[in-house]
Amino acid sequence: MAIAERPLTLNDYKTPVHINWCPSCGDFGIVNAIQRSLNELKIPPHKVAVFSGIGCSGKTPHYINAYGFHTLHGRVLPNATGAKLANKDMTVIAVGGDGDGFGIGAGYFVNSGRRNVDFTYIVFNNGVYGLTKGQGAPTLARGVRTKSMPEPAIQDSLNPIALAIGSGYTFVGRGYALDPKSLSELIGQAIEHKGSAFLDVLQTCPTYNDVMTKTWLEESVHDHPRMYRIADEGYDGVVSDPSNPSEIIAKKVQAIEKSYEWGDRIPTGVFYSARLRTYEEELETRLPDYATTPLIDWNVQDRDVSKLLAALR
Repeated sequence: MAIAERPLTLNDYKTPVHINWCPSCGDFGIVNAIQRSLNELKIPPHKVAVFSGIGCSGKTPHYINAYGFHTLHGRVLPNATGAKLANKDMTVIAVGGDGDGFGIGAGYFVNSGRRNVDFTYIVFNNGVYGLTKGQGAPTLARGVRTKSMPEPAIQDSLNPIALAIGSGYTFVGRGYALDPKSLSELIGQAIEHKGSAFLDVLQTCPTYNDVMTKTWLEESVHDHPRMYRIADEGYDGVVSDPSNPSEIIAKKVQAIEKSYEWGDRIPTGVFYSARLRTYEEELETRLPDYATTPLIDWNVQDRDVSKLLAALR
């Protein structure tokens, strides 16, 4: 007699590990949103792999009931890339902070966008290096001084959305950590997108960043909310004809222009989305077996490499 499978619930994506982030940290909202999105999509936990770098966000895989990999500083994307290429049937999610991703990991960020491997990369953007006592991170603007800094920042900030689009990510969006319901919907869209998806998540750090606070982000300016959803104002970042280079360029230019709105107006939502060929699909044209069989199931032990060895003599 067949045994009916129990329906998945939100608790199936949680672990008993104690979450030891600071009280009111925005990371709580992001983890909750990831769990929600996985539950909404009903992806079995054994079909999910979560990768992280170093920093406060690096603890994320410990709190999500899935395969978890806590990797090296700035190296989360190469690890996530390798896992996805080895087992393309897995849902791969990479997470990291703005320092991890845009500081030491900047080179990997750019080249991961070029490849367009089918995974999702979520950056916890709080403007500071929270794990090492609040130094200014690459997304902190010039002239800004948080309570953890002796003097204001003297370098220009990096624009994550513009960099992602210029690097080649085919799904680019921004969410807010303290709105887990809306964020989970955005994460769900990113996971379902075929190709490299990047999400810039504005995340409060109550311990070190007293500038980008919950109050500041959620307050109204000139009778309008500071943060707003671009879709509510008619913005459309989806490329309807991926075979049309002119439309792709136009949508990228539109997205980059929109990404520079900051201060009194902060846009959230999907800035750009295009269904372009993935790295995996390109591999299938060179390695036909890859289309039907994941690399992890290839019989490499008994492979005849005599021709290769002869060519190297």
